[in-house]
This record gives sequence, structure tokens and C-alpha cells, in this order.
Amino acid sequence: MTERKPSGWVTTTAGRHLAGRRKTNTEPELELRRALHRKGARFRLHRRIAVGCTPDLVLPKYGLAVFVDGDYWHSCPVHTSKRTFNGPNSRAWAEKFQRNTERDRRSTAIAEDHGWTVVRVWECAIRADVASCADQVLAGISPSPVPD
Repeated sequence: MTERKPSGWVTTTAGRHLAGRRKTNTEPELELRRALHRKGARFRLHRRIAVGCTPDLVLPKYGLAVFVDGDYWHSCPVHTSKRTFNGPNSRAWAEKFQRNTERDRRSTAIAEDHGWTVVRVWECAIRADVASCADQVLAGISPSPVPD
């Protein structure tokens, strides 16, 4: 499934590198999965809890719904707090990131309403110390973002 471009979208070469980015099985997600597996945790991948809520991992034994949030697409507070958009699509990009943030809030609320403990893990935290992230996930704690 491809995302629809907003009307008035101007195709540019500057954003070409963003096309075709993975939504599932990203490198940070794979690293966290390997670390959790090494710690004996067993999980299910991309299981829909309800309409509008599909975590990257669910750990049924622990009642955890885990979302791995990329710093760029999910607006990490450490890495994208000063982001501004330029160019012909600047308004569309700003709206997209706002929608992503709202979708993340909705997904968290839906999972919690269904009795799951939600853990959100930032890409930067995984890259800094994946073993610590795995420990925090198993404790039901969302690791804080980590500055570079």
C-alpha cells in the first residue's frame, strides 16, 4: 500500500532518498528483537490489537505492546525539536509529521484501553544501548531518547 501524496505536491530530487523507506522490520526494530530474544523474551510481530493499533511487537506473557519509533518519522524530542521545513512541500511535510504524532497518541490510547502496557522505544535509545532498552522494555518502561 502506498501513501497518497497531498494535492499540490511537487516532486523534487531533494526528498528522493525518503521514498521506499521500510515501515516494518527496520534495523532498530530488528536490533531490539534480537536483544529481547537473547534475554529469553518471546513475542509476536505486528499483531493488530484493534483497528488503528498495530504495535511492532507484542509480548503477551508480559502484557506489553511495543512500538519502535524512528527519530525522524516520529519526531524524537531530542533530535527533531528544531525541525523546520523548506521548499514547495513544506506545509505538507509539517502536516504529515503532525498526523504521525496524533496517530502515535491514538495507538497508545487504543492499546491501553485494551489492557496492554505500552512501551515506546526511540531509535536513538536502541542505537545507544540496545541491551539496556531490552531490559527496560521487559520492565514495562519506555526508554528515554538519547542525545548523540
